Amino acid sequence: MATSTSKAAKPSAASGDASSQLSSQLKGTKIGVVESDKRDKTRKVVIAYQAMHPKYGKYIRQRTVLHIHDEKNESKLGDVVEVAQCRPMSKTKFWRLVRVVERRSAAATALASAKEIV
Repeated sequence: MATSTSKAAKPSAASGDASSQLSSQLKGTKIGVVESDKRDKTRKVVIAYQAMHPKYGKYIRQRTVLHIHDEKNESKLGDVVEVAQCRPMSKTKFWRLVRVVERRSAAATALASAKEIV
């Protein structure tokens, strides 16, 4: 009997973990800023990060540029988006849009573009 109550308690704890996981970043995804939205269903996303130099130990700003598939053209220039890896859609497109995390206006984009951050 005591075993069955402890088993019943575990699924409720698992459902609590699932809700906290949904609020955070999904596994296997990256978050970046849309740098270009000029092409149809394709966006250029910049992921900025800092890496330590192997010899000197100084942190260096680096960036990764990804071409992503945006089926509904819902992301715009300057938006913060979450992307996930998918099958190859073209020569350079291996990522798809998961969701728009934050919408940013064109004025905010002009002040702090993805190139200035990096």
